[in-house]
Amino acid sequence: MSVMVDIRSVHKSYGALDVLKGIDLQVQAGEVTVVLGPSGSGKSTLLRTVNHLEKVDRGTISVDGELIGYRRSGGKLYELPEREVLRQRTRIGFVFQNFHLFPHLTALENVVEAPVNALKRPRKEAEESARRLLERVGLGDKADAYPRRLSGGQQQRVAIARALALEPRLLLFDEPTSALDPELVGEVLDVMRDLARSGTTMIVVTHEIGFAREVADTVVFLAEGRIVEQGPPAAVLDAPAQERTRAFLSKVL
Repeated sequence: MSVMVDIRSVHKSYGALDVLKGIDLQVQAGEVTVVLGPSGSGKSTLLRTVNHLEKVDRGTISVDGELIGYRRSGGKLYELPEREVLRQRTRIGFVFQNFHLFPHLTALENVVEAPVNALKRPRKEAEESARRLLERVGLGDKADAYPRRLSGGQQQRVAIARALALEPRLLLFDEPTSALDPELVGEVLDVMRDLARSGTTMIVVTHEIGFAREVADTVVFLAEGRIVEQGPPAAVLDAPAQERTRAFLSKVL
């Protein structure tokens, strides 16, 4: 397998608060990496550095061999212009905790928006693709519905279809079920399981331990800005080597 995501010695601080303290992580193409950890451990910040929504203080991140947010010249790193960063983001899908759908657009229009405006695809072609994606996430009959008419689980599935519309190399999920009522969580996880089976490369920040056990190729446990433990689900979840991991799992299992 080839390396899709290569995170090397990434540091991130907000003033005096060190949030990421030297993160090293590789994600293979076609694999699912689930990131677990307590609140404040740096999980969401790490995810946001992968598509340069947060700038790193030190270290580098590459996706599919391309340095994210920077170019290297003469042994130094120079930040890319915003238009280049936006181009890179079109290949890295991001699904947020709170959906971030446009309330004035229908489900179909939300999915069509990025391919038409970011990739300059013909609207008819983008709409045909969007309808297929809505069918894929089980919402083919909701194309003309506005977000306010959709449940939280349906809105999140539209958000996943929107992320897929750009045909990304990588999908990032930032606690995609944490804003949902418990009975709606399963429908979103089912879509994510389908994506995993299809070979989509994914990094998922979540507290859904069952999902991690079932779907992840690698589980990463993050605490206080450092990777405490990582490995296959059976190792990290069922036989963790570190006391910090065991303490966390005893509270969430």
